[in-house]
Amino acid sequence: MFKLGLGADKQVNVLIEKLEQHFNNYFPLNAEERDVLKTFFIERRIKRRQFVLQQGDVCRHFTFVVSGCLKMYAVDANGKEHNLEFIAENDWATDLGSFYSEKPGKLYIEAVEPSTILQIRHDDLIYLYVHFQKFDHNFRVIIEQKYIELQNRVLQNISSSADERYEYFLKQYPNLANRLPNTQIASYLGITPEFLSSIRKKLIYKP
Repeated sequence: MFKLGLGADKQVNVLIEKLEQHFNNYFPLNAEERDVLKTFFIERRIKRRQFVLQQGDVCRHFTFVVSGCLKMYAVDANGKEHNLEFIAENDWATDLGSFYSEKPGKLYIEAVEPSTILQIRHDDLIYLYVHFQKFDHNFRVIIEQKYIELQNRVLQNISSSADERYEYFLKQYPNLANRLPNTQIASYLGITPEFLSSIRKKLIYKP
């Protein structure tokens, strides 16, 4: 069990309050459940380009982004990165397959921006599932939403043009288009940065 002990108490409470507010979107927590957050979640400050997870490591944490932005990606045999997901404020990052199987994963999770995150370990999350049913309900909804996002992304990739995929990206990540470099967005869309620039120009002059 880990305690959230970094920084001043006031600062810690602000971070926990953001996590509480996030859970309130699903099944709101009572006083006892809110106190549990301070016991089981740890705070980390991540520098830009610092890894939260590397390929071949076992994913030990479920990660909540308080501020900043992470990316989850895979690297092919030629060393090319393929961005699968961006995880910004009030969202979760984990390699689900590795996290639940406790086997080495194939994905990287890396900070695109300096980020503040809250993490809970696998065993601690299972403890919450067993002893506090509301956490089981909340994380079930969170994981279901992630699965829906993955389905939509697959459908976009097999049935949409690059222009349509970019417009969908803008709807999915409305606050990230001006925060991420073209190279990162292009990797997510499966196109070159130059092609992305041409798409953006077309949208500017679109009637």
